[in-house]
Amino acid sequence: MSVDRRQFLGTLGSMAAAAALQRVALGAKSEGRKPNIVFIIGDDLGRADLGCYGSKQVKTPNIDRLATEGMCFTEAYSGCTVCAPARSVLMTGYHMGHTSVRSNPGGVPILAEDMTVAQVLKQAGYACGGFGKWGLGDVQTTGVPEKHGFDVFFGYYHQVHAHDYYPSYLWRNSEKVTLSGNQDGKRQQYSHYLIFEQMQKFLRENKDRPFFCYAPWTPPHGKYEIPSDEPTWQIYKDKPWPDNAKVVAAMTSMVDRHVGEVSALLKEMNLDDRTIVFFTSDNGAPNRFEGLLDSCGPLRGNKGNLYEGGIRVPMIVRWPGKIKAGTVSDHIWYFTDVMETLAELAGTKPAKGGDGISVVPTLLGENIVGRKQERHDCLYWEYGPEKRFMQAVRMGNWKAVRPKPDAPLELYDLSKDIGEKDNVAAQHPEVVAKIEACLKTCRTEPRPQIEPDKPPGQRYR
Repeated sequence: MSVDRRQFLGTLGSMAAAAALQRVALGAKSEGRKPNIVFIIGDDLGRADLGCYGSKQVKTPNIDRLATEGMCFTEAYSGCTVCAPARSVLMTGYHMGHTSVRSNPGGVPILAEDMTVAQVLKQAGYACGGFGKWGLGDVQTTGVPEKHGFDVFFGYYHQVHAHDYYPSYLWRNSEKVTLSGNQDGKRQQYSHYLIFEQMQKFLRENKDRPFFCYAPWTPPHGKYEIPSDEPTWQIYKDKPWPDNAKVVAAMTSMVDRHVGEVSALLKEMNLDDRTIVFFTSDNGAPNRFEGLLDSCGPLRGNKGNLYEGGIRVPMIVRWPGKIKAGTVSDHIWYFTDVMETLAELAGTKPAKGGDGISVVPTLLGENIVGRKQERHDCLYWEYGPEKRFMQAVRMGNWKAVRPKPDAPLELYDLSKDIGEKDNVAAQHPEVVAKIEACLKTCRTEPRPQIEPDKPPGQRYR
């Protein structure tokens, strides 16, 4: 399926089916319980590295199947252009002008008083598990996941730790899990395999109750490592490409294989039609691999800046019988909206005071939900230390970028210029003035972005 906004299908079913579906989705219980939620995030996954978003080189049949069986968004965005702030936006429901973690050294913790998506869902009766890279607080800080709603979190807490796919240990609820196969220079236990096994275990153990399975997987983030016997490596190892491009492609296809295994497990447990699956990325690709993978497609920029290539991400949502298969939506939304959306799907209330808007009317249909889809007046991003501070705003089809402090706003009409090549700020001073006014109200000053103390010579605990 090719992603083209012209394919957008605007209606979901008859009024009779709509009434039944409203009872299922928002009323609370489907066959005696609330819907399960699986939220998978690829790390540094390029939007155009998926077949359903136009990749010609990377094989992603299982993710493509999610798209053909669910809803594929063409204008979805991360919360930020780098890892930790993007996760802070997603978990707290506050955009980059308000969320707790706005820097990216890897261990700045969210605050004890921050309410996360997991806490909201746990209060609604969900079992909550996380598997992969947390990035919102190292061990012995206010930000550890088990203090923020997760019954279990297995993987990496400090995101710099997650740069190694053969670590000597991982964490489970702040308890160190020693990997004997990776001691003394050995490289026998690939972390993503272990993380995925623990995720499968969580799904099986909680099949009889509603669950929220948060899967911020580490691939295809660097460093670029993959086992030599990984089946997907065999697809690309002889390609006439640089090694990094081959490994990124193989890691992406490995992620795809595991998405397929998640789908198969849900069907095996008879949970397929009770489970809504989200698949996305935490930001744009760091390497565009132009002429090879073309990981950012026609978008300008990449990870680390606020052009479209840095923040526009894939977003696929599948829920059999509830979300109409093969739907393509150009609704504009971002990680800020995840809190509101998942809370509504779970039949509960989100944390107070967030910046998000539920996209349930788009997912299930405005007629079914009984209200129009709300839209943001503007979407806001920022990133960077003082001397390299960047800001961006999306307002309808207009996208404004301030690439450095005190620089004039650049303005792009994304309906005509998805590649942000033609700065039209001079031709539209009234739009620039409106966005400048928005920028004056979009943010508060961040609290100090301080990492916890670390052992001598180490970057994480």
